[in-house]
Amino acid sequence: MKSTSVRTRWAAAALAAAALLLAGCGGQKATSAGQNASLRGLVPQPLPSKPNFTLTDTAGRPFSFVARTRGKLTYLYFGYTHCPNACPATMEEIAYALKRQPTSVRQRVEVVFVTVDPRRDTRRVLRAWLDHFNKSFVGLTGSEQRIEVAESAAGIPFVPGQVTTHSSMVLPYSPGGFAHIVYTQGFGPDDYAHDLPLLLRH
Repeated sequence: MKSTSVRTRWAAAALAAAALLLAGCGGQKATSAGQNASLRGLVPQPLPSKPNFTLTDTAGRPFSFVARTRGKLTYLYFGYTHCPNACPATMEEIAYALKRQPTSVRQRVEVVFVTVDPRRDTRRVLRAWLDHFNKSFVGLTGSEQRIEVAESAAGIPFVPGQVTTHSSMVLPYSPGGFAHIVYTQGFGPDDYAHDLPLLLRH
């Protein structure tokens, strides 16, 4: 089952804004293009709503993305643990931004990393890799088909058999359930830290 219209509608908008949707690990970085008032991320139109999908967390339990992240600012990223730079850099940057927030704010934030390489990224491998950045980060896996469904629900372009050309976008869904901005490569930890408390108000 694919949400083709959702994917096409806002992925095209993000493409126009960022001039880059896909960036393989080691690819060129996109520069900031268009800001929404004080927010630093790229503004997609229309605003993507939180996708509804269920995968398996690193403890082997079903994880309903909508239900388990309800009421929180949730960062969603699709990547893989063997990625040489984009994935670890992004997780490190988000972790850094979280460390700069008070505990009361951190408790209202969820970071969800979905592997696009389930054959190598076992639950154990995924958990150990995420713990290097932040032990609270959620790791999700599943069959290739279920992961493709999750990508489609989130409007992420899917490239069959091309793990190294996974999307480099970070989608931060506000507590209200919408991604008011998206991030591509080129945004850094200061951008995440700046936007985080603002996104919690949406």
